[in-house]
Amino acid sequence: MQSCHLFLFLLLLPGMWADPQAEPQFLQLLHTSVFTISSADLSMVTLLEDVAILALDPGNWSIHFHWPWASQATAEGDAEKIKSHLKFFLRNFIQYVHKTAQQVQLDYPFVIQIRAGCVLHPNNTSRGFMDVGEGGRDLIVFNVERQHWEPQRPSPLAELISYGLTSKKSISLLLVHLLSIFCPSYMLTLCNYGRADLERQETPLATVFVRTPSPAQLLLVCRVTGFYPRSISVAWLRDGKEVPPGPALNTTAILPNADLTYQLRSVLAVFPHDRHSYACRVRHRSLGTRSLLIPWENLSTAPTISIIIITVLLLVAIAFGGVVWWWKCRKCAEATWETQEFTI
Repeated sequence: MQSCHLFLFLLLLPGMWADPQAEPQFLQLLHTSVFTISSADLSMVTLLEDVAILALDPGNWSIHFHWPWASQATAEGDAEKIKSHLKFFLRNFIQYVHKTAQQVQLDYPFVIQIRAGCVLHPNNTSRGFMDVGEGGRDLIVFNVERQHWEPQRPSPLAELISYGLTSKKSISLLLVHLLSIFCPSYMLTLCNYGRADLERQETPLATVFVRTPSPAQLLLVCRVTGFYPRSISVAWLRDGKEVPPGPALNTTAILPNADLTYQLRSVLAVFPHDRHSYACRVRHRSLGTRSLLIPWENLSTAPTISIIIITVLLLVAIAFGGVVWWWKCRKCAEATWETQEFTI
């Protein structure tokens, strides 16, 4: 047992086995409870980044695993113990919330939301967090370092819960262990078991198209989708040079797709007649040292070119018609001269 604790301690030492190119990883539990006078409807999901790991079955409060490797990872160590005590924790949670709501005379129905978990940085340091909200607004936050609950808004409910939970030292110590020790350890175990799925690489697909909100403005849209992992760089190039951040450039947040890949859009506002060339550049780990470069050609001069082409074609047609007409007139004249000569 001591060797396991020693291994975990070494694993969490700053800077050991750190990947300087990696990004922080998040493991978080999202819990929502809708309370009525006589019941409580619970839902819960655990996410590793945007990947759903497990969820609570609201019918019997059992755990449903989204991946076989998530079940295998949970069978190790403290995770299996927490799973076995889940129903006991939930019953105590419901009783505590009902009792507190009656003390402050909170109107039913109401909604309690909890977000708890940890972030593991590339240098293997970690930070735990736990936020509680009521009715869609922040209520209290657990300060892991100080082992103290802090109200997030002036209300009797926030003050009562903060004071009551802070006075229960056993609960604070349990949360510190779960958020600071168990959470990063469980995250590493999940990453180890699910390495094939979590560390796969999917190449992004990028397309460029145009929106015209007004005759005086064009919106160049670069849509990038189907990529994994999450980290990506998307930029617009004007005449080969990167467009700096500004009001004309708007890039959405990275959003998850249903197939465990990601997508985003980068929109650049331009004038129709600025005579510049534009291209969308995409860099991603799956591309290696290469970049995707999707050009957009400014077609604002197309009408002028079309008019020129049509004019040239008309001139050629007129000239050709003139030649044909001259040739026919000449033939008619020769035929008339021959007829006249024969008559004489």
